[in-house]
Amino acid sequence: MIVIFALLLNGCQKNEDIPKKEDIKDMEESEEEKIDSIKESMINMTMEEKIGQLLIVGIEGTAIEENTIELIEDYKVGGFILFSRNINDEHQTLELLNSLKKANSNNDIPLFLSIDEEGGRVSRLPKSFEKLPEAKKIGDINDKDFSFKYGKILGERVKSLGFNMDFAPVLDINSNPKNPTIGNRAFGSTIDVVVYNGLEVMEGIQSVGVVPSIKHFPGHGDTSIDSHLDLPIIDKNLNDLKEFELVPFKRAIDEGADMVMVGHMLLADVDADNPSSLSKKVITDVLRHDLKYDKVVITDDMTMGAIVKNYDIGEASLKSLKAGSDIVLICHGYENSKKVIDTLKKAVEDGDITEDEIDEKVYRILKVKDKYRLNDEKVKYANIEKINIETRKILDKYIK
Repeated sequence: MIVIFALLLNGCQKNEDIPKKEDIKDMEESEEEKIDSIKESMINMTMEEKIGQLLIVGIEGTAIEENTIELIEDYKVGGFILFSRNINDEHQTLELLNSLKKANSNNDIPLFLSIDEEGGRVSRLPKSFEKLPEAKKIGDINDKDFSFKYGKILGERVKSLGFNMDFAPVLDINSNPKNPTIGNRAFGSTIDVVVYNGLEVMEGIQSVGVVPSIKHFPGHGDTSIDSHLDLPIIDKNLNDLKEFELVPFKRAIDEGADMVMVGHMLLADVDADNPSSLSKKVITDVLRHDLKYDKVVITDDMTMGAIVKNYDIGEASLKSLKAGSDIVLICHGYENSKKVIDTLKKAVEDGDITEDEIDEKVYRILKVKDKYRLNDEKVKYANIEKINIETRKILDKYIK
C-alpha cells in the first residue's frame, strides 16, 4: 500500500515533538490544509481499515499475544485500552506498549493507546507512581492553577509510559449521595465546582499532548445504579438536564474538548427505548445538534452489564455508531471485538450503514490523531522519579 499517512503525519518525529497546549491554536489555523490531506489519505483506505478505526479494544494479558497481533494486523483496530490486569510495573508496561506499537508498524495509522487515569481510586498505573488524591479533593481546594497542574501530572504520567489518551476528567456532577459509581471521582456536587476544576484538568492533560476524553455524557452523577452492573434510569426532562448535568460538557465543548465519552444510562424522558450510548436522540440530537459538538464521540465500555445484559454486543455497537458515536470501546474479550467487527462488515455489505457514514467517523478520528501528532515510535525510558518529585512538590504546595 502507498504510505497513506505521508502527508497526514508529516512532522511527527519524536515524543518530544507532541504539541503543547500553546501550540494547539496555531495548528488549527492551518486546519483547512490538514483537512484536505486527511480526506486525501482516506481515499486509499480499505473498508477493513476504516472499520478497525471505529474500535478501541482491551486485551487480557501483560504481554502481546497472538490474538492481539491478529487484531492489529488483520482487523486494523484503531487502539487499545489497558487495565490493572495488564500492568505489573513500569518496565513491563513500557515493553507492552512498545510491542503494540511495533506490531502496528506496518499500518500507516498510529494507535490510540488509552487508560483510565483519573487519580484517586481510579488509577491503573504502576504503584511506583506517587499516589494522587481523588477529584473531590481537587474540587475542595478549588484552585484553578492547582487543577491545571493536576491535569498536567495526569498527562505526564500516562505519556511517560507511551500512552497517548486518558479517559479523564470526570465531568459528572455528584448530586446523588447514593451514587455507587461516581462519588469522589467527581470534582463536586455543584455546576460551578465541576466546571471550574474539570476544564482546567482537561486542559492540563491536553497541554502535554495527551488526548483527554471527558466523561460520562450526559451525566452519571444522579444515578443509584452502577452501569457496570445494570442500566441506570434518569427521570429528568431535557430542560432540567440542560440546566444542570449538561452544563460542564457544554462548557468543555466550548473550550475545545476533542473526545466525549457517552455513558450507559437511560434518559427516560428523552429516549425511553435506548440507553444514551445507543440513542440517536441523545448523541445526534442533543450532543451534536444542541450542544454543537462535531468531534469524536466514544462509548463507555460496551461489555458493561448495562449493555450485555440487554443487547447482543455486535448489534449494540452497530446501533451506537448509527446513533452518532464514532468509536465503540470493547474492554473485555477477544471474541467480543471480533464479533463487533464482523457485525460492522456485514452491516456495510447489507447497506445497513453506508460508507459515507463510516467515512464521517473515520475523518473525525484521524483529525484527532493528526492534531496530537500521534505516532508509533517506542518510548525508551520512563523517568518516573522526575514525575514523582514534581508531583510531591505540587501536592505539598496545595494540600496541607
